Amino acid sequence: MIMSNKKPFIAGNWKMSKTIPEAVELVRELNEASSELTEAEIVVIPPFTALNDVKNTLPGSSIQIGAQNFFWEEKGAYTGEISAPMLKDAGCAYVVIGHSERRQYFGETNETVNKKIKASLAHELLPIMCIGESFEEKEKGKTINKIETQITEGFEGLEKKEISQIIIAYEPIWAIGTGLTATPNQAEDVHRFIRNKLAENYGNETGSCAIILYGGSVKPANSYSLLKEEDINGALVGGASLNSESFIEIIKEAIKAYKEK
Repeated sequence: MIMSNKKPFIAGNWKMSKTIPEAVELVRELNEASSELTEAEIVVIPPFTALNDVKNTLPGSSIQIGAQNFFWEEKGAYTGEISAPMLKDAGCAYVVIGHSERRQYFGETNETVNKKIKASLAHELLPIMCIGESFEEKEKGKTINKIETQITEGFEGLEKKEISQIIIAYEPIWAIGTGLTATPNQAEDVHRFIRNKLAENYGNETGSCAIILYGGSVKPANSYSLLKEEDINGALVGGASLNSESFIEIIKEAIKAYKEK
């Protein structure tokens, strides 16, 4: 089962950053502060090359590890790909699926997202499924239609029990790495739609218990106001997770916001 939404869920996606020594140093710093951060679920998502070293730096730690991508087949002639069993072997509990950069640069579609979700759940890897609209779609008022399509096609053929294990990360594409951020009200409107859609399709309990994250230029300065919103359960952090000081500050702000909800 996924973590409780009674705690903020904060994941740091390092993308194509950090050598192995840099990754080890960052998680050491995070781990040293983790005893003060027990009121949050914390996940680090390093590049593949650093997964094993990060795992070995965190024995007994509450900090969990995720991967940035994988291929849905278990093994085979798929040069350059990584399978779910390989990720489990490397110590991963989570995997990001359908990030907008994967969709934009590497041809990821709702259909491949669906295949990856099914494969990840079959191997007890908890998926963090990313969805979001482009600036053009936002300007044309197509945000909700885009989100609904991504959810519907991404969850095709999944049972209610499986849906309950999926974390959804709403990341408006126009806010990723741009310095732009959805206002708390804008983000909450989309999060509320997602939660209501899950309740409509899979029952009220599934909707109310779903963990829905916000991503897109999350920083210490805006994390509190975003996490104060009722339907935002945490954050998928990009650039600000590459520095232990800023990532720890985001976690602290998230804990503070959750206490005041």
